[in-house]
Amino acid sequence: MRKLIADFGLARLHSRRDAFTTLARSIVGQQVSVKAAQTAWIKLLALLELPNDGVSVLLPASSLVSVPADKLRGVGLSARKVEYLSDLARHFVDGRVHVDQWVDMGDEAIIDELVAIRGISRWTAEMFLIFHLMRANVLPLDDLGLIKGISINYFSGEPVSRAEAREIADAWAPYRTVGTWYLWRSLDPLPTGA
Repeated sequence: MRKLIADFGLARLHSRRDAFTTLARSIVGQQVSVKAAQTAWIKLLALLELPNDGVSVLLPASSLVSVPADKLRGVGLSARKVEYLSDLARHFVDGRVHVDQWVDMGDEAIIDELVAIRGISRWTAEMFLIFHLMRANVLPLDDLGLIKGISINYFSGEPVSRAEAREIADAWAPYRTVGTWYLWRSLDPLPTGA
């Protein structure tokens, strides 16, 4: 880890937009290329008559909750993603997520709240904790990049189990997010965020 910090020590994590927009973009981007996700996102913004810069605009949950499914499908979203986005919007509009309380909630409580939303997995919730809430001690053991980074940097490229990864990362606590981030950088020096 000392070498990675020396190599990438000047780079920093920065929080992403608002909670709903961050999660909506995560859903739009699932299992498609970055380019396809960006195209669908820009079309979605146009459908909702929001600025089309695709980066800084905030997507209000209330503007999405009443859009008919066929219109959302028309921007290039699969039927499943339309269901996921609609469920996400309903959770926010109905107050089933407690955004204002997250600062005082533990990571697992937030993960539990988020995975109750269709289309949000534990991995997505952990990425949200890292990139939006900037939580310092998240260890996303389902992340292939983390496992590969541990394999390369600690096990000379040999396969590594989740238990071995957890054991290595115990030394990084209470800053396991930081350790994870440096291992990601070791694989891809240019941060892309989530």
